[in-house]
Amino acid sequence: MAALRQNYLTARARHGGRALAVVKANAYGHGAIECASALSGIADGFAVALMAEALELRHAGISQPILVLEGCFDTQEIIAAQANDVWIVVHQSSQIDNLVATALPQNSLHVWLKIDSGMHRAGFDPAQTRLAYQRLDACPAIHTITLMSHFARADEPDQSTTASQIEAFNAATYGLLGDRSLSNSAGVLAWPQASRDWARPGILLYGASPLPQSEPKLLPVMTLQSEVFAVRTLLAGEALGYGGTFVAAHDTRVGLVALGYADGYPRGVPNGTPVAIDGQPARLIGRVSMDMLTVDLTPFPDAGVGSLVELWGERIDINQIAQLANTIAYELLCNVKRVQRVYIDQ
Repeated sequence: MAALRQNYLTARARHGGRALAVVKANAYGHGAIECASALSGIADGFAVALMAEALELRHAGISQPILVLEGCFDTQEIIAAQANDVWIVVHQSSQIDNLVATALPQNSLHVWLKIDSGMHRAGFDPAQTRLAYQRLDACPAIHTITLMSHFARADEPDQSTTASQIEAFNAATYGLLGDRSLSNSAGVLAWPQASRDWARPGILLYGASPLPQSEPKLLPVMTLQSEVFAVRTLLAGEALGYGGTFVAAHDTRVGLVALGYADGYPRGVPNGTPVAIDGQPARLIGRVSMDMLTVDLTPFPDAGVGSLVELWGERIDINQIAQLANTIAYELLCNVKRVQRVYIDQ
């Protein structure tokens, strides 16, 4: 939790202004309630994807602002947002229609108006922005309007797409009153010209950089680890595990580790994927199974049953594991399941 708080403070200082800590998808697999509680003393607010996620935090006692990034899907969710002081994103005309048609107390809703500045996923076309803003501004229930957009390629600093999106957003919102918000994690780290009133850091909070080059100031929050539960010797020439993807070049001590793809570790990593055994650099061998994986104990004569194996964390960079698995750290973190979670706050 100390690493989580430090990463949040790093993001806010790097961006300036205020920052919503993004804790959607169960805080990227880390535990939304636990992470929001750990940040509650310092965070300016939180962001989630769905109303259900926001209400879970409210019911757990989180009192800071909470923004629902996908907005409300029906009238009941609008009423719930107002009753629980939840901020909502509006990104299409039907959402404005529902807001206008719902009887709510005056000045009781905080709305974020999302503009599609070039990602072409969710948000109002720049040409529609002023009409959408005027409709919201005329709605008695709405207290404040914050203007936002989302970057498609901020994690590619050498691409001009983000600069074009910033220009499109500026043009679409010129002269409109209200706070602004552009930067996701990659925006915070790589695009200082995108800094506005609010940042929305997500993956960087958890110590995984969205950029091609790792960010040295970020601290890993999650350590995924297990133990060796059995040891055997593989003779030279023998194959190991499903598919026989590893064949021993010499007699090899093999450690069976109690963790597999059913726990969220990626099945597709190759032989030689780094792990740490009792804190020492080591390698995975053989194919990852549903409930176990195998590691090379040969260089570690003192390692055996009970030896601690780190799959990612302080010693093993999750970004490297994600690259070897042909995916991204976001997916690995979100997929962790069937494991005991221990929270350390020191």
